[in-house]
Amino acid sequence: MIAASYHDRVNVLQGTIANATCPFDRPEWFALLAESGLVPTIAVAGDGAARAALPLTRANGRLEALRNWYSFTWRPLADGGADDTERLLAALAADLRGRTHRVTAWPVPDEDGSASLLERAFRAAGWHVLREQCDHNHVLEVRGRSFAEYWADRPGRMRTTLKRKGRKVDVSIRQRFDKDDWAAYEAIYARSWKPEEGSPDLLRRFARQEGAAGRIRLAIARHGDVPVAAQFWTVEGGTAYIHKLAHLEEHKALSAGTTLTAALFEHVIDRDKVGWVDFGTGNDRYKADWMEIVRPRFRIDCLDPRRPRAWPALARRRARRLASSVRRG
Repeated sequence: MIAASYHDRVNVLQGTIANATCPFDRPEWFALLAESGLVPTIAVAGDGAARAALPLTRANGRLEALRNWYSFTWRPLADGGADDTERLLAALAADLRGRTHRVTAWPVPDEDGSASLLERAFRAAGWHVLREQCDHNHVLEVRGRSFAEYWADRPGRMRTTLKRKGRKVDVSIRQRFDKDDWAAYEAIYARSWKPEEGSPDLLRRFARQEGAAGRIRLAIARHGDVPVAAQFWTVEGGTAYIHKLAHLEEHKALSAGTTLTAALFEHVIDRDKVGWVDFGTGNDRYKADWMEIVRPRFRIDCLDPRRPRAWPALARRRARRLASSVRRG
């Protein structure tokens, strides 16, 4: 018999997902989000040894994915087979109708079937489900290539830039957290073209965790003694994740960002032997120069048609659908 339960502590997720290989699936990540001020609502369904969980938080009058701007993905967590997971999630979706009029999850991947699984589970439980693309994810599948083979396929202007300017900066790549290099990263980011950092304390704690586990790849480019570019990557489960990159605009002519990115690609491909490089969310044009595949990220927005609070949103959804069909017609 399936039992549903709800928890305000993320430690209930320990052991809920087997062999987590993504930073954003681990209980430690959700603990960081909770420490940053998000209040968890962890929905769990269990039947014997099989369990599935939806890490959620209550916000904007509904239940939403427990995530923030640093999260590349959000997905259901499970420790059983595909059939058990779908059955448990459908039961959990049905139980959630007694707790809220709306559940919204994003950015959900579907290369692993997560978006389709959520959509089916909530539809089966009677929710009105809207699935739409909300973001892009640029990735590289290495396919056994060396860095030299990968680099030979990059645009000519990138290869020329690295050849001409690659020696203008000195690059260091650390596989452990270093407080001085992290301070250099924060100083560069603060003076770069990037928007203000969302939660620097959370990111620093995450970097320390990843450093302690040996997963961090923290790179600094220096011109003389001056740090001019910085990047924060992690490597886990055969994938390199590009979390943050920044450079100083006043040193843009050095192309330190290109040099640093190329050095990190060489490191993760030739030394770490990763199979994938993941550039996170966003459809910035420069990402296409480095990556070869674009994957969609989805928003799964579920409304309970029995609840009066859901009716205005349902009406707007139907009006948009009608307008879209009129334009197509």
